[in-house]
Amino acid sequence: MTEQSSAEQPWPVRVVSQKISAWIGRLGWIWVDGQVAQLSRRPGSATVFLTLRDPSADLSLTVTASRDVLDSGAPQLSEGARVVLHAKPEWFAQRGTLSLRADEIRQVGVGELLARLEQLKKLLQAEGLFDPRRKRRLPFLPRRIGLITARASAAERDVLTNARRRWPAVDFRVVNVTVQGPTAVPSIIGALQSLDADESVDVIIMARGGGAVEDLLPFSDEALCRAVFACRTPVISAIGHEPDTPLVDWVADVRASTPTDAAKRVVPDLGDEIRLIGQARGRVTRAMRHRVEREQQRLDSLRSRPALAKPYQMIETRASDVAALRDRAARALTHRVHRAEGDLTHTLARLRALSPAATLTRGYAIVQRADGHVVRDASEVTAGDTLRVRLAEGELAATVTTTTTTTTTTTNEEKA
Repeated sequence: MTEQSSAEQPWPVRVVSQKISAWIGRLGWIWVDGQVAQLSRRPGSATVFLTLRDPSADLSLTVTASRDVLDSGAPQLSEGARVVLHAKPEWFAQRGTLSLRADEIRQVGVGELLARLEQLKKLLQAEGLFDPRRKRRLPFLPRRIGLITARASAAERDVLTNARRRWPAVDFRVVNVTVQGPTAVPSIIGALQSLDADESVDVIIMARGGGAVEDLLPFSDEALCRAVFACRTPVISAIGHEPDTPLVDWVADVRASTPTDAAKRVVPDLGDEIRLIGQARGRVTRAMRHRVEREQQRLDSLRSRPALAKPYQMIETRASDVAALRDRAARALTHRVHRAEGDLTHTLARLRALSPAATLTRGYAIVQRADGHVVRDASEVTAGDTLRVRLAEGELAATVTTTTTTTTTTTNEEKA
């Protein structure tokens, strides 16, 4: 219980500071890379004070070095320059501050900077930050354009003037930042994240005028490149002039050679669009006129055909055909009836010639007994029988008084 209670007792501040100082003291000498944010050379003092800043983070450290170390390693050192120094971390226990004591300072030259940028470029490319497949197309007419640039700079003026000249109703949200120096990268990243979070901003332009390689270093910073890659909003990079290609140009969705070029890319030209609309309307008008003329020709061609030019002609022709057929049928039927009538007359004449009635007209008569039997021989009746005598005109009733039998001799010639 005693050991546990003593372990839980708070440490005095001086003890904590002393322990931190002891731990930092074991780090030894290290190489540190950074950007000079502030340089103080006090007249008559053998010590020079520098504020070394990390370009990718809002973090700085105080560096002390002798004037001889600075003059021998970087005599032309100025604020904003990149340096590499050999220093030992020191913790001042009484003040609770950390600083570096340098015994060698080297100003990073352009060649070394370019070599570092090339190495960083290969790293970002391998991670896919430059992949063209992930780059997004710019909106045809953005509702609002975010602009990240220095305050009252030529780049800001070029973008705003040229964009409004092309499309007067364009809307901008301008965020002014520091575009060079040790505070540039955090300032640009903050503005970028702020515009990306704004739902009304459809595209973001980062614009800066030309400058030396050292002046454009913030736009090749790894943290800024990754921030651009993480944006949901399309980003246009318009840094420097045509030959200037900071790493952010490779990450951005669109690279503009100059701020003026960015203004031309972000909005269409109103005059060109009106001209294109006029051309499109002309093409549509000509196409519609050609279509109407073609259909009119088709209608005229159809109307010129006999079936439509004289629609009753077909009916009249068919009526004439029907009348001719009807006449032919009537004539054929009349001829057929007349022929049948002639045949019937001839047949009737033959029938009449063969009819017993025709025989009666020549003076003959048909004698029948009361039972209707035709009397052919006198022996078939006896005296007193009642007979029916049919004449050509009318009938007679007769009674047999006597019968006479007549013998008819038939010769052999008649039999034959």
